[in-house]
Amino acid sequence: MTLLADDPTAAAVLAAIPCHPVPPHGRSPALDALRDASAGHGFAIGNDGVMLVLRRPWLALDIPVTPPISAYVPYGSVGEPRADLLCGRIPHELLEEILDHFRAALPNEAAAFVLWNEETRAFALHFPDSEEATPSRLVYRSPVPQLGWNLICDIHSHAAGPAYFSATDNADDAFATKIALVVGQLDEPDGAQITSRLCACGMFVPLPRSPFSGEPHAA
Repeated sequence: MTLLADDPTAAAVLAAIPCHPVPPHGRSPALDALRDASAGHGFAIGNDGVMLVLRRPWLALDIPVTPPISAYVPYGSVGEPRADLLCGRIPHELLEEILDHFRAALPNEAAAFVLWNEETRAFALHFPDSEEATPSRLVYRSPVPQLGWNLICDIHSHAAGPAYFSATDNADDAFATKIALVVGQLDEPDGAQITSRLCACGMFVPLPRSPFSGEPHAA
């Protein structure tokens, strides 16, 4: 078998994030193993493009990253896109607790994290200590989950300002796999504004609906 790289470090990277051509007939055991894994990611290459296959204990994501390849490719199809929250939707009462925490921090910004335990399937909140918090700036650190716990959501507020993802947010989220939310207009009587996205391998994927139960839509 020909090695993919003669440098040990490069070979380790390619082994950790593999690319699998989809056979035109039958199945690919390597691709099936990636899709069945509890954690890991790689790419499927087919006649209809390249698909990111990403697995976490809480997430199963198959998403196209290129359009169909214009050259003749003697491979099969990469399959249908998939985006499943294996942890289920987050209880609505946790969202209410987060919003109360953010309103209590006004006029300053604040942050919160949602964690999920893959064994007990319990959700938990973590409110980090802010290194700096003003009405327009927030500096905080992500928690390091203990064994069995997974970081699901990274949420921060824009206090009374609008909810949007800044250039700083884009840089912070570039290498993470998580759901990111920004909450704004917390002083409005009609309710806060929330925008959300799924961060996966440098991609920012719109969410079709809120990850919280009882919230049908995602901005």
